[in-house]
Amino acid sequence: MSRDPGPGTLQDTLAWALALIARGVADRRHAFHTPVLATTGLDGAPQARTVVLRGLDPAARQLRLHTDARAGKVAELAAEPRAALLFYDAAAQLQLRLSGRATLHRDDAVADAAWAASREFSRMCYAITPAPGQPVPAPPPAPLDSEAGRPHFCVVILHLARLESLHLAASGHRRARFDWDAGGALASTWLVP
Repeated sequence: MSRDPGPGTLQDTLAWALALIARGVADRRHAFHTPVLATTGLDGAPQARTVVLRGLDPAARQLRLHTDARAGKVAELAAEPRAALLFYDAAAQLQLRLSGRATLHRDDAVADAAWAASREFSRMCYAITPAPGQPVPAPPPAPLDSEAGRPHFCVVILHLARLESLHLAASGHRRARFDWDAGGALASTWLVP
């Protein structure tokens, strides 16, 4: 358990959380680089999987993920765009739960810019055949043509509506919730941990 009590104000808590998420975008070794994305399955059951965080725009309250358009999460988000991301940093003893609505981008400027900024190795992941999640008799070979992945590339933007932080500390746990309304107005409160 952390001895650091963490930020003392709601404003500082939100700034700390967003700074750590930004670090997760930039540092692939940081715990926040790979959060868990939760969606509602097409059968109504919850679905969760680890994803790679690719971008954060704190002013617009948007987080960016990349995925294969053929993956189940894309169909799930198309049917029910509400989603959640769970971040956990064991060293900092910090859990963040984020939720909002996702938008999907395949053939637009958002997807084009994200594709152009992606490394060749990352692009190759989207060229896998058959589609992700399909049964196969043996693991398929790694794709070699990165451009073959572009038709399958999809950007998921999570438009943040809520962020909840829980920091575990020997001096007392701290839990806070931040809610944004449709107009972007922020309501913040401490919660009992």
